[in-house]
Amino acid sequence: MSYAFPPGGLPDQSVSPDGKAIFTTAYAFIPANTMRDIVTSNLPGWEGTRAWIIARPLSGFAETFAQYAVEVLPGGGSRTPEPDPEAEAAILVANGQMTLSIGDEVHTLKPGGFAYIPSGTPWTIANSDRDPLQFHWIRKRYQEAPGVDRPSAIVTSDAQVAPTPMPDTDNWATTRFVDPSDLRHDMHANIVTFQPGGLIPFAETHVMEHGLYVLQGTARYLLNTDWVEVGPGDFMWLRAFCPQACVATGSEPFRYLLYKDVNRHPALTLAS
Repeated sequence: MSYAFPPGGLPDQSVSPDGKAIFTTAYAFIPANTMRDIVTSNLPGWEGTRAWIIARPLSGFAETFAQYAVEVLPGGGSRTPEPDPEAEAAILVANGQMTLSIGDEVHTLKPGGFAYIPSGTPWTIANSDRDPLQFHWIRKRYQEAPGVDRPSAIVTSDAQVAPTPMPDTDNWATTRFVDPSDLRHDMHANIVTFQPGGLIPFAETHVMEHGLYVLQGTARYLLNTDWVEVGPGDFMWLRAFCPQACVATGSEPFRYLLYKDVNRHPALTLAS
């Protein structure tokens, strides 16, 4: 398996500035080649670290989550990574080796390693390896529900979780790190895999907001009314009810990290 990450660097001056990025009120398409050194941020409480912040709560953009691609140099990391005590986290390691502590437990995560960290839980990250650590980080404020306990931490990996095939298909499956029936969870971060030629055979339209980061392979992806060619390192944001479909192209699996908000009643008033 391979796990794409922003390329960094800076394009040569001979490269045309015409780009493929798209930003609309229904969806956004942020290509990998826009994620360069000059758009990174340094983060308070982190050492030897830079981050591409590719989604954030914003009028006309993501409403429920923020998504980062984070690079930590050897010796870097954070003992206070999360500034919001109500934020939960999902982490997927793309490259390098992560030392992750959650409460009193210490874990080593390698490429494909996944962790879910509940809100209010102390955690730290360190890169004690010789190579840079690169990982994807999704942040969401946890939404309490009456009579429902908060979830526990999860540490696993892409290789340890068997993909669940979609009904009546052999070329579309989802690696579910969280049991969909577990109402404690108000978000899912899954890996969706299409084999070459696999597709979503209808235009999905649903209440869940989405963030999709392409980890591997290529596809034609329907975003609202537009078919967009997507590949490794590209990011898509889909507003709730934005139509979507997919046709996997190329000769290797098409895989993406998928965020969605789930298992809660919609608020009946708009956020002020």
